[in-house]
This record gives sequence, structure tokens and C-alpha cells, in this order.
Amino acid sequence: MLFTEPVFMFIFLPLCLILQYLIKNIAARNVILLAMSLVFYAWGEPVYVFLMIGVSLIGWTLTKIMHDKGNKKSLLAVAVVVSLIPLLFFKYGQMILDIVNLIPRVDLHMPELSLPIGISFYSFQILTYVIDVYRGEAKVQKNPLYFMLYISLFPQLIAGPIVRYTEVENELRQRRIKPEMVTNGIYRFMIGMGKKVLLANVVGKVVTDVFANGSAANVGTVGVWGAMLCYTFQIYFDFSGYSDMAIGLGKMLGFTYGENFNYPYISSSIKEFWRRWHISMSTFFRDYIYIPLGGNRKRRIFNMFVVWATTGLWHGAGYNFVLWGLYYFVLLVIEGAILKKVKIPKVITLPITFVLVIIGWVLFYFEDLGECLRALSIMFGMGSAFSDPVSTAIVKSAIPALIVCTVCATPLYATVVNKVKVKVPEVVRTLVMCAFVVVMFVLCTAFTISSTYNPFLYFKF
Repeated sequence: MLFTEPVFMFIFLPLCLILQYLIKNIAARNVILLAMSLVFYAWGEPVYVFLMIGVSLIGWTLTKIMHDKGNKKSLLAVAVVVSLIPLLFFKYGQMILDIVNLIPRVDLHMPELSLPIGISFYSFQILTYVIDVYRGEAKVQKNPLYFMLYISLFPQLIAGPIVRYTEVENELRQRRIKPEMVTNGIYRFMIGMGKKVLLANVVGKVVTDVFANGSAANVGTVGVWGAMLCYTFQIYFDFSGYSDMAIGLGKMLGFTYGENFNYPYISSSIKEFWRRWHISMSTFFRDYIYIPLGGNRKRRIFNMFVVWATTGLWHGAGYNFVLWGLYYFVLLVIEGAILKKVKIPKVITLPITFVLVIIGWVLFYFEDLGECLRALSIMFGMGSAFSDPVSTAIVKSAIPALIVCTVCATPLYATVVNKVKVKVPEVVRTLVMCAFVVVMFVLCTAFTISSTYNPFLYFKF
């Protein structure tokens, strides 16, 4: 079920909110919210919902045994491995078998199975809980239903952000849903929906049209650069829009989620970009891989290599994703060496960083390495005409949308709103917010109903 679907907007969400607001007993509210979350997931994954339930309960059971036995390392290892097995099987099974098939006379294949939606996100949340309990940073949850609710909360279930148990521990036991939380949640939800429907979908359609045959061949240098610029904005507004909607839904239900994006395209370095992009994922790899390996204290370059190779693999079982992760590893190593010796003005580093990020998205977009290299060669004037009339016309038609995306990818809107808010009466602010929500809701609903193009890019990760 998508947040932008009419069945979610007009049936599922209103029913869920009404039940949460009418029922005062926290245990009953949690059970109902758990049931609604499972229905939400089962709507698109009627079989794999049982996989999620099974993995979650096994993770909870093993963690409780580990805690009761005195947090033994052997039990931690078992809990981590068992929690990762479904992820390794579904996401990386064929990739592992391809490596095994390099052995002469070996020819193994995975059965054709779809990737369970959100498996990377809920697997990582189980891992954070297991490890935090072992470290003594989180209390063990004695109620399996409450733990299941933490894992399966529908706002962040299928595409993040990755929520640590300690962030919602208190809210699982007691939460007050205040009116200002609800109004702010609705406002934030509609901002996210606007990002997704009015921006990501519009520029995303351009990408699909330019690469209509799945290849960059015969598109021309202008076409590839234009399409990849559109994809750069599509993936940002798609995922940050989803995160905004998740944060907004959380507020409506009494949960507070951390920010997942902080205007990454205004970064003046690659290091800054990764402090602003997909913050929950970056924090996960820092806290659970980089620091345990030794962080900056020992073998820093090796630790960075492991983290970025893993980051690439997390996004998919394709060599392009590994290459994408290692691309950032190389950039960060080079950047660290240069910036230690030379201080370069932001007016120079900001556009360079943005172009490097666009190039990175080429590695991310083309899962076939041959197509990826072809697109890169065309971007830099090799192997194709500078301009193809059809693709250039498609890109030109997207210029107004790209201008809007550029402005919305900066803090300009938020800065103006915050300055205006302090100068107008609260009544006026409330009326303007209500008008914004209504207009955005009507526009997004109209766009969603009239268009067949409505993918959520991060669902496949």
C-alpha cells in the first residue's frame, strides 16, 4: 500500500487515526496499531508478512535469551546471524550463487522469488535492537507484541527511516497525542506528498522517457546529462518525500522520528553530503560497523573501505551498487587528503560536489555495468552525438520543473516561512497552514489519479 494511494488516504489512514484517538488504553491502542500495520504490509506482501513476523519474533526471542544469560557474545553472534539469514537469502542469494558457479561444473540457481518489501529496513532495525541490548544501551522488551509494533509500524516499515528501538521505547509504553503534534504531522505529511507527487514523479517521468529503451545509446550528451540531473532530483524528492510523510504520520500517531535528510544538495564536500543524505542509514553504518572496526583510531582507510562496500551492497545485489559504494570511498579518501592541505572556497567545492554526486547516481541508476559505462562515456563526449533531437526536446520540457526542484532542494522555502511566521499572528499562521494543506492535498490527489507513473524508488532496497 502506497501513502499516495486513494485507499490509504481515504480509508486506511482515517480509520487508523480514529481508532487511535478514540481508544485511551495504551495496550489496546498498540494492539490495534500493530494489526493495522500488519494489514498495511500484507496489502502488498500477503505472503511475506509472515516472514516479517517470524524474523521479528525470532529476533526478539534470541535477544531475550541473550539478555537473560548475561549478554554472552556467542548468543549475540547467533542472534545477528539468524536475523540476517532472510536478508542474505532473498537479496543476495543469487549473487552468492553466481560466485559459487565460478567453480568448474557447478551451476546453481535461486528460485525466482520477489524481494520482500522493506526487508533491508526491518532487518536492520532488528539488528540495532539486538546490538543495543547487548551493549546495555537499550532495555530488553519483555512484550513480544510491543516489539512487533516497533518493527512493523507502518509509517516507516517499508522504506525507512531506520529507527532505533531507543528512539521509540518510551512512546511504545506511553504516548500522548497532542493537537499540535497532529497538525504539524499533517503539514509535514503534505510537504512529503508534494515532494513525491509534484516533483519526484514529474522529473522521474522525464528519466523514463529519455531512457525509453533502457539504454543511453543514441540519447546524446545533452540527453544523458539532462536525464541524470532529473534522476538526481527524483531520487532525492522521492525518498526525502517518503521520509517526510513517515515523520508526519509518526507525529499523528504520537511517535517522533529523527530527520533523515538535511538538504544534501547544498553540500560543499562529499563528507558533508553523507552527513545530510539518508542520515539514519549513515548513522547505522557509523555506529554498528565503522566504530566497532576501530573508526578513526586504527586502520581508518580499511574501515572506510568495508563501510562503503557494505553501503553499496545494502542497496542491492548488483556490482553497480558495489561500484557506487566504492566510488564514494575513493572520493572521500581523495577529498580527505586534499582538504587537509588546501582550503578551497565553497563557491568552487559546492558545484564540484554536486557534479560528482550526479556521476555517482549514474552508477546507481544503470544496474548493467555495460550500460553504466556507456552512459558515462556519452556524458563526457565519447561514443555519441552531442545532442539528440528527441531526448533534448524531452529535457527542455523539464526545465521549469528542474528550476522548481533546484529551489526546493535548498533551505530557501523553510527560511522564508520561518521568518514570516514570527511576524504574523497565530490565527493567520493557522489559516495559511490549513489552506496549504488543502491545496496540496487537492493537487496531489488530482496528479495521482490522473497519472499512471507513481513509483517509490526505495521500495526495492
